Parts: sequence; structure tokens; C-alpha cells
Amino acid sequence: MKLVLAFALVLSLLAVSSTAEDFDFFYFVQQKPAVDFGIHGLWPNYAKCDRDDHLRRHGLARAVLGDDAFFSIVGRQGRCWPEFCNDDNELILSQIGGLVASLDRSWPTLSCKNRESFQFWSYEWRKHGTCSNLEQHEYFKRALALKARHNLTAILADAGIVPSNTETYSLSSVRDAVAQGTGFTANLQCNRDADGEAQLFQVYMCVDKKGEGAHRLPAVNAQQVSR
Repeated sequence: MKLVLAFALVLSLLAVSSTAEDFDFFYFVQQKPAVDFGIHGLWPNYAKCDRDDHLRRHGLARAVLGDDAFFSIVGRQGRCWPEFCNDDNELILSQIGGLVASLDRSWPTLSCKNRESFQFWSYEWRKHGTCSNLEQHEYFKRALALKARHNLTAILADAGIVPSNTETYSLSSVRDAVAQGTGFTANLQCNRDADGEAQLFQVYMCVDKKGEGAHRLPAVNAQQVSR
């Protein structure tokens, strides 16, 4: 009986997911752990996120099939972004050989447990790059080009926004400075330091599907800016 139910649920989910499209834009994400911003990732994203509504409507299917099977079938209707599109497509060092020095400077790992940047790049490639419609070299090259073109540290400094233990800045002033300096309207993510003070953590810039130019920022919720 359970097998029959699972088969029926799969058919219904396939009917829903048959309208799935390619991703709509990239989030180019930079984070500020220290003096300069570093790349966190270049992430394909969907403009519209219906995750909560979809999970409510298909809760039985998820319970019967399990998360892995459920999300592999429903695709974009069940997620706010595509991920792990080809687990067999492992990052090969020789494919990015000419970029490694730049990646070490601009896309370092920030993990205290793992100091190997290549493992971090490999994870970002498997989770996000395999869904980007770009080859390995081009994926990392375009992220580096975006970083070089938009120096957030200099842009914020030009607007009088610099790291400080005494000065505070509004989110709107940071967002306006980024927009004026880059042409991108950005989403901002904050966290708290060891003293509990709020600080800028990550800047999300909307990039077109080629990973090259600005894309209009969609209305988003917290699910779309978390990984």
C-alpha cells in the first residue's frame, strides 16, 4: 500500500515540477571577516520562493518519500535556489590552475576547522557552481572579475563608512553607498561580534545569469539569503 501511495505522490509531484525553469539570477556574495571583503560565493537563485507554501501543500509527499527524494522531484517549487546539480562533477585543480593565486587572495576559506581553501572552493563548486551553466574555470573567473570590478572596502570608505569601535552606520547608508559605487542594489546581512555588537557580515549583489552584469533586485525573504 505504501509503495502505491508513494508512486501516486511521485506522479503528482512530477506534474507540479514539470514547469520548473532555469534559475533567474546569481547572488554574488562577499563577506567581511577582517579588513577587506572576501568572496563567499556566486550562487544561482530563483526570483520567487514558495518554499513554505509548497511544503505545507505537499507535507504528506515529503513524509512518505523522505527529503532527498522529495526535493529531487519538486526542484524549484521546493527550494529557493538550485543546489548540488551534479555530484559527479568534482572540481579539478588543473581547471582553475591559472586562477589559484587570485582565489587565495579574494576567495579564502574562513573556516577555523579547515584551512584548505581548495576544499572550500570544491564545496562551493559542487553546491552552487554545478547549477550555474558555466564551466569550472569560467565560474571562478567571473566571480573574481566581479570582486575586482567592485571593491566594496574602497566604495564604503569613499562614503565615509569604515570599521570603527565608536562610529555606527545605518543599513540604509551602507546600502546606498554600495548602490552608488557599484550600480547594484544590495541585500545586507549582519551578525554580532564577541561583544554582542551588530556588524556588517555579508553583502548580496544581484547579478545576471551570465555572472557579469547587474540584475534587478527581487523582493526576498530570509530563506533566499541564507545558505
